[in-house]
Amino acid sequence: MKARNRIGGLFAAVAAAIVAFTVPAQAHHSFAMYNVQATQVFTGVVTRIDPAPNHLAIFFAPMNAERTNVERDANGDPVVWSVEMQGSAQMARQGVSVNSFPPGTVFSVGLHPLRNGEPGGTREGGLFRCPDRTPPAPGSHCDTVEGTIAIGDDPLAAPVH
Repeated sequence: MKARNRIGGLFAAVAAAIVAFTVPAQAHHSFAMYNVQATQVFTGVVTRIDPAPNHLAIFFAPMNAERTNVERDANGDPVVWSVEMQGSAQMARQGVSVNSFPPGTVFSVGLHPLRNGEPGGTREGGLFRCPDRTPPAPGSHCDTVEGTIAIGDDPLAAPVH
């Protein structure tokens, strides 16, 4: 009887360990989906924010080089990218939320793009919010605009192809 109780106890301990180590692994993805050898830098206009607990994502339409409009596809619709960041609570502590980045906000960010070619990536470097109704000069980014708000201490990432 003691052997059976030990085996049952051992089985329960192994099962608990498997659950403890598997659930966190499934709750978070790796960064293999991103091309960390490449960095793209965008200045864009917020279309929406997804404040998911694990990763806040800003969806945005990149601005053209003249900074007068957003880039559009062959049908004339805005091209929309997304940039994934830390969790919503962490980003809110840094000043990024649905309220502080409403649709229409102009901002600049660097990102490592998705390997599959979809328009998205994970944040790299600083994030800069342009003052309201003040886009950067042609070819520039929000980090060059007087009155910009820097999110974090990092500079804007440099493009790497």
